[in-house]
Amino acid sequence: MTLDIKSTIVNSLQSALADELSAEQIMNLLEVPKTSKLGDYAFPTFILAKSRHQAPQKIAAELVEQIDKAPYEQIVATGAYVNFFLDKGEFAEATLQEVISAGDHYGDDNIGQQGNVPIDMSSPNIAKPMSMGHLRSTVIGNSLANILAKIGYKPIKINYLGDWGTQFGKLIVGYHKWGSEEEIKADPIGNLLKYYVQFHEAAEEDPELNDEGRAWFKKLEDGDPEATHLWEWFRGLSLAEFQKIYDRLGITFDSYNGEAYYNDKMDPVVDELTEKGLLEMSQGAQIVDLTAENLTPALIKRTDGATLYITRDLAAAIDRYNQFHFVKSLYVVGSEQTEHFKQLKAVLKKMGDDWADEIVHVPFGLITKDGKKLSTRKGNVVLLDKVLDEAVGLAKEQISAKNPDLANADQVADQVGVGAVVFHDLKNDRMDSFDFSLGEVVRFEGETGPYVQYSNARAQSILRKAQREVDLNGQLTLADPAAWDTLKALADFPATILRAAREYEPSVIAKYALRLAKTFNKYYANSKILVEDDELNARLALVQATSQVLTQALSLLGVQAPTEM
Repeated sequence: MTLDIKSTIVNSLQSALADELSAEQIMNLLEVPKTSKLGDYAFPTFILAKSRHQAPQKIAAELVEQIDKAPYEQIVATGAYVNFFLDKGEFAEATLQEVISAGDHYGDDNIGQQGNVPIDMSSPNIAKPMSMGHLRSTVIGNSLANILAKIGYKPIKINYLGDWGTQFGKLIVGYHKWGSEEEIKADPIGNLLKYYVQFHEAAEEDPELNDEGRAWFKKLEDGDPEATHLWEWFRGLSLAEFQKIYDRLGITFDSYNGEAYYNDKMDPVVDELTEKGLLEMSQGAQIVDLTAENLTPALIKRTDGATLYITRDLAAAIDRYNQFHFVKSLYVVGSEQTEHFKQLKAVLKKMGDDWADEIVHVPFGLITKDGKKLSTRKGNVVLLDKVLDEAVGLAKEQISAKNPDLANADQVADQVGVGAVVFHDLKNDRMDSFDFSLGEVVRFEGETGPYVQYSNARAQSILRKAQREVDLNGQLTLADPAAWDTLKALADFPATILRAAREYEPSVIAKYALRLAKTFNKYYANSKILVEDDELNARLALVQATSQVLTQALSLLGVQAPTEM
């Protein structure tokens, strides 16, 4: 919708500019003024001052005289800008018609042409609890999957589990020494974590325990039946616990292939690196030299012959390409891993795999709690399920105060509490770190998820009270200036989705949802909607379109939109 409007303005300007600028240049120069009083779009004339040898103000005034004003309410020169005011009646009709007719498909696109996009996300470690530290990768990855699906890609969500390594040998030792089957069945992750912590404390007094841990991991690597049985048991129990949290968040995965899956796929990678003469010896270890790429060497095999993370990630990247023939491959992993992904791409390129250009590391900042970094080893863990429980409790308190007779109050409290935590994470720019405070997150006012949800519930309440359907063949023109900002925001939705996809930035959608909710609430406060007059159908269409787009925006973030609150 917006792009069509912009194209009309571009054509109007081009006819007056006599080929001084290309259509693309004009499109990129168009701005949206800070306030509607200055018009809906503005064209700056500074770029023409040099070639025309004229002051920008003079150029703006001349252009206004030359442009066909028929498609617009008015065109005025304000200083160095040509300001376009759109025909509000026509715009309202076109926008509302398009939004409501398209329904859930408003903003759809087929840029992706069903190309596969694996997304490496969430990836908790087996036998450790899911903390707030796992939230970012999980919800950013899920939202990007929703956004990319909206524009025609086929996302494949991969939960690359941390399910291999010496920690499993240590866990087995801990279980043998201090654990029992009954304990683990009663609280799988709590007790596995307890044995792991106990092991590390005991190993400080008795370093030989570490050798015992390594020996049990070696047994696991060699396929020892007891070690394999315990590993499978710990893995299955952990996954079941993780699944409870994923179910609460409404997140599903297409693959749970973790680190263990690639155990038999690393030797071929090492063989290929050897064949292509890319491996070098350095202090007994095998490396790929990346000096030419201005990167530190990629350590492929340690002196003891053990493979490293990058070896496994090379195997995973190659396997994913062979399996999915992806058009992009995303890794939603913290910004501290930036160097690692540069190395990964560089090694793949040296191997002759040009598809490595399509690997995208989607980094993000840290969540802190009360200003402290979250760490499992140091015991500074904020458990995700506990945070969700508390958020739901806070939501329930506010809902019962606002609407004590709400029929499905528990279900709504769950949608609002969980949604608040997810929304708060995603409204922050991906690269920003932020401090988490639950009281700020679960508020019905301010820049929060519950505020957007409540705005949608308010729109739904108006539609219920109206007791009539919107007639798309009836009048859809709106003269009320109070509706204008909401109409423009509705028209911006398709372009917003494209920007969020281009920048791998869900916060673009979250901030858009807040803007639309604010403009709608302002409209609601200043206009009587349910008045029987010629524009009632158009006003109800605006309310319906707003609810529809707010619901969609929340859905792209992985947040539910209750119809009553």
